[in-house]
Amino acid sequence: MRIAKNIFANIDLVTVSLYVLLIIFGWLNIYASQYNDDLNFTLDFTTRYGKQLFFILFSSLVAFIILIIDWKFFYSLSYIFYAAIIILLISVLIIGSVTSGATSWFEIGGLKFQPSEFAKFTTALALAKFFNMQHIKNLNLKTKILSYLIIAIPFLLIILQNDTGTALVYCSFILVLYREGLSTNILIFLLIIAILFTLTLLIDKIILGSIFTVITLVFSFIFRKNKKDLFTILIGWCISLLFILSVNYIFNEVLSPHQSKRINVLLGKEFDPYGAGYNLIQSKIAIGSGGFAGKGYLKGTQTRFDFVPEQSTDFIFCTIGEEWGFVGSAGFVFLFMGMILRLVFLAERQRSNYSRIYGYSVACILFAHFVINIGMTIGLLPVIGIPLPFISYGGSSLLGFTILLFIFLNLDSYRLQILR
Repeated sequence: MRIAKNIFANIDLVTVSLYVLLIIFGWLNIYASQYNDDLNFTLDFTTRYGKQLFFILFSSLVAFIILIIDWKFFYSLSYIFYAAIIILLISVLIIGSVTSGATSWFEIGGLKFQPSEFAKFTTALALAKFFNMQHIKNLNLKTKILSYLIIAIPFLLIILQNDTGTALVYCSFILVLYREGLSTNILIFLLIIAILFTLTLLIDKIILGSIFTVITLVFSFIFRKNKKDLFTILIGWCISLLFILSVNYIFNEVLSPHQSKRINVLLGKEFDPYGAGYNLIQSKIAIGSGGFAGKGYLKGTQTRFDFVPEQSTDFIFCTIGEEWGFVGSAGFVFLFMGMILRLVFLAERQRSNYSRIYGYSVACILFAHFVINIGMTIGLLPVIGIPLPFISYGGSSLLGFTILLFIFLNLDSYRLQILR
């Protein structure tokens, strides 16, 4: 039990307050995304704003229950939660329903359930427990490979569901591993791979390969006396050439046609204003039309006349940009980043590896969603289906993020007692 007699005495009220502000702001914008002149507000649970209100109430109840549970419950069942969600991720591939091209939903009656939204917190729990049972500063190769597998298994299963957006979020666990001692060289390597992938799509592969060969020759000459560095440079050159030659296969065969087209539109290789580029164009128009101070709440024309598809889910930031303007958008960004920084602060004050690693996982997952969602709505990243945490419409999304966050708040409340 907690040291304090009041079970809520050690709950971080700053984070809880930020959570409440975000879900209220999210609901207001979901309501705005469905508003029109003929709509009179009634508590109609058949509408999206009505359903979201129910999701908020239910998620709040779940949050309350999580806070009163002893931390040992989550620690002892971490691997069981993880195994259960893996089973669900496999099952959804077999008997799941297809939504927006992704086989990632169970549909029972009128209710829909997306297990990938809950896989995030179960993966975070499993990773935290795994590292907690190891000596973090002395990780051997076997331990590192097992930690990568914990992340890779749900990642690959979600990729098979054709839900690339959700799968990309799992890359954020790299930041967690980096905090726990992952080599900086691996981060640099992944960054180079991402840059190389983009350059290969923009530049002819023969020209790009020649450029890398020249760079390799220059560095080989500079480090010719150091056999170890020379060997590393040559290995890097071989890997780069193989990757350059494989990008076209990945782009055309691994990615689905609509994903490839969205990347081409983003890079300016294609112009498809009525197809793959429609969402992005309308998104930019909506956000740009908000100007500095916005058009005013419930006064956004792009929002009211449904120019932007999926505006209550993946493109909810368009409503914020149009009706609240730069001032409101910046305020929202500061509010959300305030939560991320608060979570990092809470993670650093933990006295156990388990709580700290889980806390960093929460912060990194939320940050990844935040960056990817806003990045795609303003044209910095390809358009992929990924919700804005606590803001976008969706029961699975809101409940998943709520569980993710409040498990950490529960662990933080026991920080003076959890020592291992």
